[in-house]
Amino acid sequence: MKALELKVPPLLLMVAVAGLMALLAPVTPTLPLEPALRLIGTTLATALGVTILVAGALAFRRADTTVNPTTPEASRQLVVQGIYRRSRNPMYLGMLALLLGWGLFLASPAALALLPAFVLYLNRFQIQPEERALRARFGADFDRYCQQVGRWF
Repeated sequence: MKALELKVPPLLLMVAVAGLMALLAPVTPTLPLEPALRLIGTTLATALGVTILVAGALAFRRADTTVNPTTPEASRQLVVQGIYRRSRNPMYLGMLALLLGWGLFLASPAALALLPAFVLYLNRFQIQPEERALRARFGADFDRYCQQVGRWF
């Protein structure tokens, strides 16, 4: 299992899950959502996802540290400002919101059922290894940050 750690870039994982959602949607029942409600939910989740994702990426850029999720050990500094005051993983949270928007657009319970799998995979194979690398690099500062800010929100 350790062989999968930090191997699948989260953006690629998100695209793969979105593709799987699209494949599942036409062969499963749809949610009985009014078109207007579907549009509103899709729009809000997508806008929220893009906003959170961009805020996270910009905070990393401002801190002049790596945004490459496969090399957390290359981090130059611990980013705890901006959106990182609310979530330790806002870029992943933004991806989750984008997938939620896509699932609402598809109106597919089977597609939406993939969201927990996305979270579980990220927690195990991306976030936990990242946290080990950041703990090794930043020590007690990272531990204090973890006590103050939740992994997702």
